[in-house]
Amino acid sequence: MSITPGRVQSIAPGVHRLLAPNASMMTGPGTNTWLLGDPPVAVLDPGPDLPAHLDAILAAAPALEAIFVTHTHADHSPAAAPLAARTGAQLIGRPPPDDGRQDLSFVPQVVPARDQVFDVGGRRLRAIDTPGHASNHVCWLLEDERLLFSGDHILEGVTPVILVPDGDMTAYLEALERLKTYAPRAIAPGHGRVLDSPLREIGRVIAHRHAREARVLAALGALRQATLDELLGPVYADVPRERHALARLTLEAHLDKLECDGRVRRAGDLWHVV
Repeated sequence: MSITPGRVQSIAPGVHRLLAPNASMMTGPGTNTWLLGDPPVAVLDPGPDLPAHLDAILAAAPALEAIFVTHTHADHSPAAAPLAARTGAQLIGRPPPDDGRQDLSFVPQVVPARDQVFDVGGRRLRAIDTPGHASNHVCWLLEDERLLFSGDHILEGVTPVILVPDGDMTAYLEALERLKTYAPRAIAPGHGRVLDSPLREIGRVIAHRHAREARVLAALGALRQATLDELLGPVYADVPRERHALARLTLEAHLDKLECDGRVRRAGDLWHVV
């Protein structure tokens, strides 16, 4: 199924996708805004504060009761506050951390606890805390469909940037392992198409991160000691150079994890294998 901005597409009973018109290198085809219910009574990840997108949400879901967010990066939550102002819908999610990359307009009325269940038109939506990409990241599981709304924790065909200092590689991998225990049937990501083999996708991401970690250790062992920028080239030789600024953030997250694991050590700007 092709994904078209501004067009409501049903992907499961009572689950509809509305793609935001914000395609970019970071967002792929755009942010997936999810409308829940028939008719929709909740929106999940309302996306950017763009007038056309807000109007499309309200046209599809004029009787909103709840607005859920996975996290507060600028492509996922800025439409939440204006939507709440226009509908009176309740804002549900975790407050933005203070790392300079967050949507500070998002002020939740309800902060979900791990495994807290919310009633959405008579259906159960479970909050699953999944820090890593962002410290306030939450995945949401629609229990009757076993459909996991993964935000940026799991994406179609790519792995998310771990945005240090707020992001955390150890927490990210731990959350991936924990997601397996919920046995989702499918994954509805924040960007891209629905993923029909969720456990395989989770395994793919974990394997990719472990392989990248092995490259970090190999490069650092060959160089004996190196700065972050000296490691960037050999560790991400398979990534286009225009993406290296983003890769640098994830490289630092890998090094922070390896330092916590006792496998590397930092001395000033230099890293070396223990």
